[in-house]
This record gives sequence, structure tokens and C-alpha cells, in this order.
Amino acid sequence: MAMDAAEIEKMIKLALPDATVEIRDLAGDGDHYAAIIVSEQFRGKTRVAQHRIVNEALQGKLGGDLHALALQTSAPE
Repeated sequence: MAMDAAEIEKMIKLALPDATVEIRDLAGDGDHYAAIIVSEQFRGKTRVAQHRIVNEALQGKLGGDLHALALQTSAPE
């Protein structure tokens, strides 16, 4: 079962309300996405910690309904 980009963005924004989120479907199949996420909540955190926040926001969907999500995360400049 695939997820659509709007659902992914909604889940991320629930966890990171200040975030700007850009989602791209990489393969056109609803299973492989790339996301660029900018949030103040990432400031001072390692890349691993930032990605963990996003993965937790997806509530276990990654690896199931969502096969792959390439992440690019950062704090605002």
C-alpha cells in the first residue's frame, strides 16, 4: 500500500509545525520519495538525530506503506 506526498507532508508537519517540507515522488510509484525538510527544531542536532525525528513523525510507516524516503534536513539559515 503506497502513501501519497500530501499524507507524508501532513505527518511531518504534525510533528514539526514550523517546518517547510518539500516532497518529491522519485519513481512515480508512491513508494519512493525524497524530502527536504527545514525546521528550527533541527538546530544543534546531528543529522542522525534530525532524521530520527522525521522517522518518528512517520509513525512506523517507513519500511511498510512507505518503502523509501531520502531525507535532506536542516535548520533555517
